[in-house]
Amino acid sequence: MTQVVSPIVVAKFGGTSVADFDAMSRSADVALNESHARLVVLSASAGITNLLVALSEGQEAPGRFVNLDAIRKIQYDIIDRLARPEVIREEIDRLLENITTLAEAASLATSPALTDELVSHGEMMSTLLFVEILRERGVEAQWFDVRKIMRTSDRFGKAEPDVAALAELAQQQLCPRLAESMVITQGFIGSEAKGRTTTLGRGGSDYTAALLGEALHASRVDIWTDVPGIYTTDPRIVPAARRIDKIAFEEAAEMATFGAKVLHPATLLPAVRSEIPVFVGSSKAPEAGGTLVCNRTEQPPLFRALALRRRQTLLTLHSLNMLHSRGFLAEVFSILARHNISVDLITTSEVSVALTLDTTGSTSTGDTLLTTALLTELSSLCRVEVEENLALIALIGNALSRACGVGKEVFGVLESFNIRMICYGASSHNLCFLVPGTEAEHVVRKLHGNLFE
Repeated sequence: MTQVVSPIVVAKFGGTSVADFDAMSRSADVALNESHARLVVLSASAGITNLLVALSEGQEAPGRFVNLDAIRKIQYDIIDRLARPEVIREEIDRLLENITTLAEAASLATSPALTDELVSHGEMMSTLLFVEILRERGVEAQWFDVRKIMRTSDRFGKAEPDVAALAELAQQQLCPRLAESMVITQGFIGSEAKGRTTTLGRGGSDYTAALLGEALHASRVDIWTDVPGIYTTDPRIVPAARRIDKIAFEEAAEMATFGAKVLHPATLLPAVRSEIPVFVGSSKAPEAGGTLVCNRTEQPPLFRALALRRRQTLLTLHSLNMLHSRGFLAEVFSILARHNISVDLITTSEVSVALTLDTTGSTSTGDTLLTTALLTELSSLCRVEVEENLALIALIGNALSRACGVGKEVFGVLESFNIRMICYGASSHNLCFLVPGTEAEHVVRKLHGNLFE
């Protein structure tokens, strides 16, 4: 049976797009200029989530009071620009009191559930303020608590949504509201079976927008951020990088997976499942256009983009027991699984295996994936070498594994660089290699100049 697509557009605005009164006003303009944008999904105002996360980690006074004041200032600066600030101030004050109480509780004992409850307040405040900005323009806008329909698991901090429950609840509770007016709701948050607040992980607002788009059979999901689309590489590294006007889901997913910051990798999953196009544009310059991510593009190029991911670790395991033996790799992977380690890339020879670990999520304060317990267990099986501070560069393209001369075209210009590992052939959409972190930007500039300029 063919899926009926409604003309509804889901518009998502990130933290920088709702950072202050002016940013919210620009985003309101963008939402109102798209006649089909009936559902608007918001992140917390820029900086708020980081402050709330810091509070959730159990800060003592006076640091706790400094962060609470910083949150209050960001919100009050928006309220003070409203024509009728008294309408919303009481509601925001109530949420600020909640934050203070929860922050005090966290200073005594932290927990993942408390963290999610505390962090969710950023989205609650930004959506209430945005609704007031729209109402002052005479727009009929409804505030909606997404937790009523976004049912998730109880894995606090990285909750998994119940897609079937979301679809049913969205049809029951959201569709009637969308028929009446524009609806403003929160990204990033949900609720588990007992009604406790959960979060979908960082980048979860994009994911929320795509999940809601899928549940409502939307015609498009618009992601409004601070850059006008997806580029051939990071323009901050290569000023000559070009915007890609149209890109296929598979290519965009590869870019997101390997470090392109514009889209969160999980965002695309519901859109891919339902073949809903995703538009990425800048709320600061909507007239500049953007990138449309869709199911397929005509005549996709061999080379599409370069992605860079820093802070990679190379783990090399040597053992003569690997030679003609069965089960060695299975044993290695069972050890890694026991320590919750996810492997990125892998290459093998007769007596060694090299694999990369993505450590971009770990902090610089000693939080490391390679614990002493893990290294001890691996060392009982084989000799272990660890190289850190590497960077992963991924060349994204189409039919790369079937094209002739790709290796020469790529590595011919990189002969002066030390390449630590190459992964090619497993996917027709990428060619990946590791280089020292200090050389990464130079490599990207050199490759972009040769392949894209």
